[in-house]
Amino acid sequence: MAAHGQAEYESVLCIKPEVNVYRIPPRASNRAVRAADWKLDAPDWTGRMRVTARGKVAYVKLEDKISGELFAQAPVDEYPGIIVETVSDSSRYFVLRIQDDNGRTAFIGIGFGDRGDAFDFNVALQDHFKWVKQENEFSKQAQLPDTTPKLDLGFKEGQTITINIGQSKRKDRSRPQGSGGLGLLPPPPGGKLAPPPSRSTNHNTQPSAGGSDTGCLLDLDASNSNSVAPSNPTSTASSDLWGDFDSVSQN
Repeated sequence: MAAHGQAEYESVLCIKPEVNVYRIPPRASNRAVRAADWKLDAPDWTGRMRVTARGKVAYVKLEDKISGELFAQAPVDEYPGIIVETVSDSSRYFVLRIQDDNGRTAFIGIGFGDRGDAFDFNVALQDHFKWVKQENEFSKQAQLPDTTPKLDLGFKEGQTITINIGQSKRKDRSRPQGSGGLGLLPPPPGGKLAPPPSRSTNHNTQPSAGGSDTGCLLDLDASNSNSVAPSNPTSTASSDLWGDFDSVSQN
């Protein structure tokens, strides 16, 4: 952000109202630092701690409790690292490398009376540099060229598509028709057909009707026989008349 000429804002990561500062002896070797070698019962300075961040750099500031005047500060560009180190015999004490405006550095010891304050200080630095690591990864990915193949969804030359909207094919199923044009119902489940409804039959009237028809036919036969029978005397009489005519003519 500073490279673009924009002013970076300072965010507060952690504030602890009381921290003790100790002068530590110079290191004789590369062995781990022990807080037991310090004068823990007689701190050299007591004040408050304020941890801030400007861009990717964190600042551990030791300030006066009342006036807020800066006593010392340590710019931290990585954690864990040489700027903020833990001791080997306690989780409440740290070795801090401070730096003045002229660039001079010195190592001091700091400690918290409460173990929870030391935990919050440690977590505040861890969270900040976890964010810094993610930002660095995003910047690297943005600088890499995009080598993934791009999906071409455009139409090729002469390529067309056909869209059918609102057109559906339906199959007409013909149903068997019975007498009278009425459709037959499908059989019930199980494959058994229901028996047809019974028709009411009057057994008393049906034979009488047939008897009456037979009687009428017999009557017609009798009348026909009666009407035909008299034709014989007529023919006989006519023959008699011709006989008489013949007899007369002979005389």
